[in-house]
Amino acid sequence: MNYSLIFMFFIQNTVGRRQLSLQTGASITIPCHYDIKYVQHKKYWCYNAGAAFNYCRILSYGNTTKDRVTVTDYPAQSLFTLTMRDLQSGDTGMYWCAVEIGGITELDDHKDLYLTVQSDPNLSVVERRVSGQEGGSVSVQCLYSAVYQKEQKQWCRSKDWSCYTVGRTNTSQNSAVQISDDGRRSFSVEMSGLQQSDAGWYWCKTGDLQIPVHLTVREANSAFRDSAVEPTEPVQFCLARN
Repeated sequence: MNYSLIFMFFIQNTVGRRQLSLQTGASITIPCHYDIKYVQHKKYWCYNAGAAFNYCRILSYGNTTKDRVTVTDYPAQSLFTLTMRDLQSGDTGMYWCAVEIGGITELDDHKDLYLTVQSDPNLSVVERRVSGQEGGSVSVQCLYSAVYQKEQKQWCRSKDWSCYTVGRTNTSQNSAVQISDDGRRSFSVEMSGLQQSDAGWYWCKTGDLQIPVHLTVREANSAFRDSAVEPTEPVQFCLARN
C-alpha cells in the first residue's frame, strides 16, 4: 500500500485510546466525529501516526477509495466514516481520524484507535447494523472472551461518548437503556422507547476494547428506509473465544 506523508500537530484530550479486536478477513466501518466548523476541511484516515508523533501516513482521503480503505464524509452529521476491508494481521497498529486545518493535519487524541487483527477477536457483536421503529425497541448482543468476564460492560454513544453500564438507565422521558451481562461471555443491550434522536453510532465496550454499532430509527408506521450512514458491507458473525 502506497502512503502519502503529512505533518501534523496534536490536540490534548482527556478521553483515552480506543482499542478494537477484529477478526481476520472481516470488514469494519468506524465513525469519526468532528466539529461542525471543520465541515469544509479535508478528512483523512492515517496509519501509524503514533510512531514518531509528527507525521501521518495517509491511507485514504475523504470521499475516496484507496486499495482496501474507503473514507466517506457526511457533512450534515459532522462525521466521516472509514471502512477497511479484508483485514489481515499486518493491519494491526495505530490509526487516526484526521482533519486538515490551515495546511496542517490536526489529530485529536480521542480519535486514535489501536486495531488488533486476529483469528479469534476478544470482543465482537452479532450485528453491527441494527434498526428499530420509533417508540419501539432494539437489542444488540455483544460477545467477549473469558479474560474480560470481570471487566465493566458498557454501551457508549459515539458522538459525545456518554456511556451506560449494566442495569437500567432512563435516557429521556420515553427512552431507556437496559444492559444485562449473562456472565458467560455475552452481554446484551436493549434500547426501548426509541426516538429519532437515538439514531446514530454506538460502541459496545468492555475493559479497554470497543466495537462500533450503527442504529437506525424508522418513523412510526412507516415503511423501512435504511438511513444508515455507513457503506453497505457484509455483516460479520463471529464469536469471541479464549
